[in-house]
Order: sequence, then structure tokens, then C-alpha cells
Amino acid sequence: MNTVFETLRERGFIKQCTDEDALRRALNENAATFYVGFDPTADSLHCGSLVPIMAMAHLQKAGHKPIAIIGGGTTMVGDPSGKTEMRQMLAYEEIEANGRGILAQLQRYLNLDGAAQGAPGGLFLNNADWLLKLNYIEFLRDIGRHFRVNEMIKAEAYRARLEREEGLSFIEFNYQLLQAYDFMHLAKTHDCTLQMGGDDQWGNILAGVDLTRRTLQKTAHGLTFPLLTTARGEKMGKTAKGAVWLDANRTSPYEFYQYWINCDDRDVASFLAYFTFLPMETVRDLGAREGADLRASKEVLAYETTALCHGQTAADEARAAAKAAFGGGAPSGADDISSVPTTEIARSRLELGIAITELIVETGLAPSKGAARRLIEQGGAYLNDQVVSDVYALAGIAQLQNGALMLRSGKKKYHRVVARDEG
Repeated sequence: MNTVFETLRERGFIKQCTDEDALRRALNENAATFYVGFDPTADSLHCGSLVPIMAMAHLQKAGHKPIAIIGGGTTMVGDPSGKTEMRQMLAYEEIEANGRGILAQLQRYLNLDGAAQGAPGGLFLNNADWLLKLNYIEFLRDIGRHFRVNEMIKAEAYRARLEREEGLSFIEFNYQLLQAYDFMHLAKTHDCTLQMGGDDQWGNILAGVDLTRRTLQKTAHGLTFPLLTTARGEKMGKTAKGAVWLDANRTSPYEFYQYWINCDDRDVASFLAYFTFLPMETVRDLGAREGADLRASKEVLAYETTALCHGQTAADEARAAAKAAFGGGAPSGADDISSVPTTEIARSRLELGIAITELIVETGLAPSKGAARRLIEQGGAYLNDQVVSDVYALAGIAQLQNGALMLRSGKKKYHRVVARDEG
């Protein structure tokens, strides 16, 4: 039977770690407390954040205690890692509101109520609670003296910024010290011995491990996750329309489901390993399929990820809507298809006739009228499951089916247009 370290390794979560043998023993022999930080720069995480979240969930299921840190303090400084310019600074009130939204999303995957309910109860903390109280002179004397500038600038995050004309601001240069202080503080107050994060955080994590050892004479560990890109070379969780959010108001459960359905065939196996709790034997079987059978594997992936993020009911509705849409000729007002992305337009506009190119742009199926025309010219635009061949074609009242039109771009992207009565 796999131990939790081997589970993380087998599923692909481990990119780098400090002293692998020691970390394996720490995780496999005793209950450990670990933490991951999330910058509340928005009121929602996106699906790229599911890598650390799912790793945390595996560890909690194995008996370890998670701490999710919202960087209320560090976000006011801004992490330069992976950034080509200084991040926009947010007001503290906005940071707090964003943190509340993120907590609601984390709670779908983790128990963060501090009490055991089948798994060690985790904690949700805001580093502003201790960082904003720091005395600057004392911080420099007690913490800053452990850092060497010549070592810090070797880190990729700093080096890349220093090579650019705009350089690195002094406030950003302090970020590594603050993140290291977080780890030391959590080690002291919560006996936290492991920090995890994306591989771009490796330098910051090592700084925290070292600071904890120097100041507390305590062994600490670090682990990073790979920075995922898809088989197409795209950043994980990005589409032509933007990020795939965990917030249903930003990305609907149907659109979330479709993101996974539309993933590259080459990503199915790894996505099943990362983003579901299916046994690896099942993952390998589903990922090895081909053709129509692989489409069924994508449906499993989409359903499992949507159920975890939005609940089983939303996953059922998204799956039913997808089957209705892709079955062809489904009536636009059918209950099964109600989860398909929908736009309302005034009935009076349809009475006059609307250019289909205009509708394609309004519904987000193409970014511009030029792109909409090219879509039609290439035979990729459909109205009510019929190919649109004329770039000047109009949609009108006569095309309504149960009060709506069904637009489609290619084989996979659907959008309903519902006629809204005025008065």
C-alpha cells in the first residue's frame, strides 16, 4: 500500500523537495502540520490552483494537518516570482474580501474548521495578523541579518527582474524575508514543519527552511509542485476567454465541465492523476484509452472535477447539458440544456434581424467580427445545428426554437441566445 509521499510522487505532485528521505519519513511516520500560501489578489482562485489544493487534500486524508495562509500582509508587498513588473497594490479591505471568497472555495476540498471530522482539522490564517504588527528595526535586526543579498539575487525571480530595465523595487526585494518569516512563525506557533508551493517559490521556501533552522533550531522541510502547462504549451487553467475560475459566477459549472472535456488527449492521464481522487489503477486505464473510448475518459475527468468544485448536483446538470447539446438538434428550451451559457437579447432586435456575425461576437464565440466572419467562411459556425455559410446572414424570429437560438462554434462550443420580451 502506498504511503502519502509515494502517493504524491506517483500522481506527479513533487517537483523538488528538501532532503527527500527525511521528508518521506516525516510524512509517513508521524502526523505533520504543513502550509500553503494563497495570494488574495482576486476573490476567486482559478483551476491552476487545484494543484496545491489537491496535494493538501491528499495529505489531510492521510492524517496530516493543513494550514491555508491568505497573504493579507505579503499581498500588500507583492511577490515578484514569475512577474515581469510590479504587482498592483490592493487596499486591505479588498484583500480581506478576496480572502473570504477563497476560503469558501478551499472548504470544498479541505476541512479548515480546526476540529477533527474524519480528518485532522486544518486552519485558515491571514499572515496580516502577524506581519502588520512587526517593528521594522527589530525585524531587520532579528530576521534581516540571516539573509545575504548576494545569495538572494541568484534566485531566478530576482535575477530575471534585475535584468529588465524597470528592475526590482525595494519593497518587492523584501518579499522573500516576509515569506520566510511566515514559515518561522508557523513553526513556532503551530509546529508547522513543511511548506509547499509552486516551483517558482523554491527560493522563498528554502529561505523559510533555513530561517526556521537558524532561529528555532528546528528541522523544516520544503516541497514544490511543477508549474503545469498543457500538452499544447498553454498555461494550465487558461483559455482564449481567460482564466477558468473556481467561482461559479466567473466560470459557470457548465463552462468548467467543458474545459476538462475539451482538454488535449495527451493531458487526460495527468489531469486525472492531479485533479481527481480516482485510484491510480483507474487513472492509468482511463488515460490509456484511444478514440471514442478516450472521449468517455474525458467525461469521467470533467464530471469528477466539476463534482469536487461545484458539487454533484451541478456536475449532473453540466453533464446532462453537454449530452443534450452534443447530441445535436436538442430543443433550445429543454431542461437538460439550461446550464449551457446563455445570453438574453431583446425580441425587438430579432424582429428586425441581427447579423449572425454580431451574435457570435456578443456571445463570446469569437473575439471580433473579423474572427466571426472567418469562422463562417471556414464552415465552423452553426445556428440551430445548421451550418451558416453566408457571412451576411441574419438571425430572426423565424429561427427561434422554444424562444431561443442555439449557436455553435466548431464541434464543442455552444451558446444559447434567448429572446427577452420587452414591456
